Amino acid sequence: MRKESLALLKKLLDTPSPSGFEEQIQKVCKQYMKPYADEIYKDVHGNQYHVRNPKAPLRIMLAGHVDEIGLMVNTIDEKGFIGFVPIGGVDAAVLGGQRVVIYGAKGPVKGVIGRKAIHLTPEEDRHKALPIHKLWIDIGALDKKDAESVVSVADPITIDVGFQELRNDMVVSRALDDRIGAFVIMEAMRLLQGKKLNAAVYCVTTVQEEIGLRGATTSAYGCNPHAGLAVDVAWATDHPCGEGERYGFTSIGQGPIISRGPNINPVVREGIVKAAKAAKVPIQHFAMPRGTGTDANAMQLSRGGVATALVGIPNRYMHTPVELVSLKDVENASKLIAQWVLDLKANQSFIPG
Repeated sequence: MRKESLALLKKLLDTPSPSGFEEQIQKVCKQYMKPYADEIYKDVHGNQYHVRNPKAPLRIMLAGHVDEIGLMVNTIDEKGFIGFVPIGGVDAAVLGGQRVVIYGAKGPVKGVIGRKAIHLTPEEDRHKALPIHKLWIDIGALDKKDAESVVSVADPITIDVGFQELRNDMVVSRALDDRIGAFVIMEAMRLLQGKKLNAAVYCVTTVQEEIGLRGATTSAYGCNPHAGLAVDVAWATDHPCGEGERYGFTSIGQGPIISRGPNINPVVREGIVKAAKAAKVPIQHFAMPRGTGTDANAMQLSRGGVATALVGIPNRYMHTPVELVSLKDVENASKLIAQWVLDLKANQSFIPG
């Protein structure tokens, strides 16, 4: 991966963005996209649009959500210990003992998620995951007044881990779901720079996906696209207990995952498969017999309907602080999407026939 792109990815992943608090990450996206978009603007919801060739009659939407799961301050007790609630689908089993950052009005506040020591826990309870309401955050406060001097109820919280490179082009971080999808569509726009387009391309960094596909609902209505691609992480099952025989065999490093099912327009999907061959990009196929649980759901059902498809980045350990993807899959996804856009005709129809 080129140096400038890797620097962007690191910055995206190190910028906190729990659902409902995406302002800082959108500034990062805007700064990077200035050379590659004819127009950049935000809507009242916080979605950000990076548009090429806006006057073309055929409109295409590329969506990657920039929000992440997180936590929110719920209570502050008399001793200064902080209770919290989840933002999105947080796995309570991985929370105990994590370092966190609370984003208070006066700046970031470091803390740790505490739980009773194993020595004081009855043997039958030692290997059980505690529910969130039995965990707390310790910021080293002396008492409630001290804690409230830097933290307030409803302040957002993220796990205090960031980007790290592993072997064989693998990278690990919290928030790869779905900062990596936003990165992919922005890189696709970079690859389209200077190319002749037959469509208006709306590259939308959407918000609040983790709490109900909310940003895609409003931005798809705003774009009113004829077709769209959502880019999100997808389960990789190539690890112990992956249960590929149950959930489908998908692997890190073997290319983007292309879903097929009722959420996927067959014309768009066929175009993606053809684009993969043209761009010499390996792809994996995935059966999805229902809504995909991604921005593609909301996009498909916008207005009178949008022809949608889903491009998945194989991801191990989803919704943990150690999500893992391959940079090869990431680069191939951007190439695939750019090729699909370039292949579109000005009079393209997406009506299945």
